[in-house]
Amino acid sequence: MTQTIDLSRVHLIGIGGSGMSGVAHILLDRGAVVTGSDVKDSRPVRALRTQGAQVAIGHAKENLELSGQLPTVVVTSFAAIPKDNPELVAATEAGIPVIRRSDLLGELMEGYTQLLLAGTHGKTSTTSMAVVALQAAGLDPSFAIGGQLNRAGTNAHHGAGKVFVAEADESDASLLRYKPNVAVITNIEPDHLDFFGTHEAYFKVFDDFADRIQPGGHLVVCLDDEFAARCGERAIERGINVLGYGTAEAAARHPEIPAGAVITAEEADGSYVNTTVELRLPGKDPQEVHYRLTVPGRHMVLNSAAATLAGALVGADPAKLADGLSDFTGVRRRFEFTGQVESGPFTGVRVYDDYAHHPTEVAAVLTAARDKVVSEGNGARVVVCFQPHLFSRTEAFAEEFARALSLADACVILDIYGARETPVEGVTSRIITDRINEDTVVRLEPDFSAAPRTVAAVTKPGDLVLTMGAGTVTLLAPEILSQLREQPEA
Repeated sequence: MTQTIDLSRVHLIGIGGSGMSGVAHILLDRGAVVTGSDVKDSRPVRALRTQGAQVAIGHAKENLELSGQLPTVVVTSFAAIPKDNPELVAATEAGIPVIRRSDLLGELMEGYTQLLLAGTHGKTSTTSMAVVALQAAGLDPSFAIGGQLNRAGTNAHHGAGKVFVAEADESDASLLRYKPNVAVITNIEPDHLDFFGTHEAYFKVFDDFADRIQPGGHLVVCLDDEFAARCGERAIERGINVLGYGTAEAAARHPEIPAGAVITAEEADGSYVNTTVELRLPGKDPQEVHYRLTVPGRHMVLNSAAATLAGALVGADPAKLADGLSDFTGVRRRFEFTGQVESGPFTGVRVYDDYAHHPTEVAAVLTAARDKVVSEGNGARVVVCFQPHLFSRTEAFAEEFARALSLADACVILDIYGARETPVEGVTSRIITDRINEDTVVRLEPDFSAAPRTVAAVTKPGDLVLTMGAGTVTLLAPEILSQLREQPEA
């Protein structure tokens, strides 16, 4: 957008969402009058009210005047909020500018050194790692994250420093609103085809994002991901400064991309992964940094290398960044520990919750879970309760979902969570369950309320249980834990 947006009085439709609530917190910290609406009360809504926002439950045109005045701008999500929403209609009739969250976030980042993190998978975890690392380095960054940091319990912050860290969401091409100084691409794999239509259109949005980098800035790409690396190669041809990160093997495969961060050691030690990364910053001698990750999985090691390199590029001390990564406790709904059964027939069972909703994410999390139980050596199995997300995604990736879920010992598959989509004839969870490897125990459970009992039926003492998906499945994690704890002796 070319003209400055008046942010003195801002009304946000869907204010309780993870993205909207974050920018609302920053607006309040900056002294703006913030109003909004959502379909239901929630913890984020209550937190915003405590900070001074006025929030209505339910949508009505009268909500635009919650503060006693009409807002100077209305913020919406074009994907999640229908065009006939009464507040949108009323704003248009009153001549009030209506913008997307990405437009608002772009305005909030003006004047800051902007660190934007993009990619099909891993955006929230990598952004969160970068934030925690920069905080440890004393930079006090402003940030807007798609999930809540476990340690801070928040998804956004108006910092005193000069750096602003945020996720760059590609799902509707909104990442093209930003002008990063440092842009990270964790990986690229076809997704959101309901919006882009073709693989080529999806890949192109990342090339266009790289072209948004400000003069003198850097594109940071994962060398272990072929499509991200190819994006980096094309960017170099267009004269963009590119640095790669990843394993030594990946760096050797892509010699045309200068390796800015190379993982030289990763060793599992109980619940930790001792990691060494060699930083190779332009114009500086190589420097080794060491840290201990408490979040499992090879994908998390790669994410930490990206956070280290990006943090160093915006001016942080690498040794202090490493201290922050050692203290990183994760993000809510990213392999988040719910609880453990201490007694009874399911003694030793641990329940985790994860947001994974794409086959690659599902495979990465289940691989991390498998590595965890194997390293413990007690014969535990991996049990997953999975809720497919979107009919379009389920139809497009049914085979890939089945292959990923076959990494578990037992699967309970729920009905598809359609979110914004209407049902598609012939597209049900069965197109996944019918393809899962016969060595995996599979239960199709259409009754959401019965899922805890079904999970208990396929679980054994000591197992690791995961609830997984982007929809309402997260509500089942505590219910499953209670079911396992309260199960009577046989």
